[in-house]
Amino acid sequence: MLEHATRAALYNLYEAYERKDFQTMAGLIDDHVDWVMYGPAQILPFEGARRGKSDVLATLADMTRELELERHIPELVLVEGERAAAICEVAFRQRATGRMVRLRLANFLRFRDGRLVEFREFSDTFDAVEQVLGRSIAV
Repeated sequence: MLEHATRAALYNLYEAYERKDFQTMAGLIDDHVDWVMYGPAQILPFEGARRGKSDVLATLADMTRELELERHIPELVLVEGERAAAICEVAFRQRATGRMVRLRLANFLRFRDGRLVEFREFSDTFDAVEQVLGRSIAV
């Protein structure tokens, strides 16, 4: 039954995120959550490591000021015990430019007692940066 509880917690968290219901999200995140979104913080300032619920919620609020979530669809979810992995299709509208940013994200999560205690997110950050900047990057 642990897998059932983990799956329910993951979907509750994702659904609250899509609704922009940060109050519900706060109840699903552990006070001491270990949170990392891997990417270039110089261009995507909400990327990087965060410690604790208040830092995570502040980062999500900052991200919401820059990007409006249009879509967050978990395409594949795997659950084992208290751990879950998800591939999600997401789309954001960049508030400053109106430009759409479309990505696939890989999330790795761990829950304890129905609350998120660990979060890791990976994406094709090169593609994300090009979309945010609105141009190709010469390498």
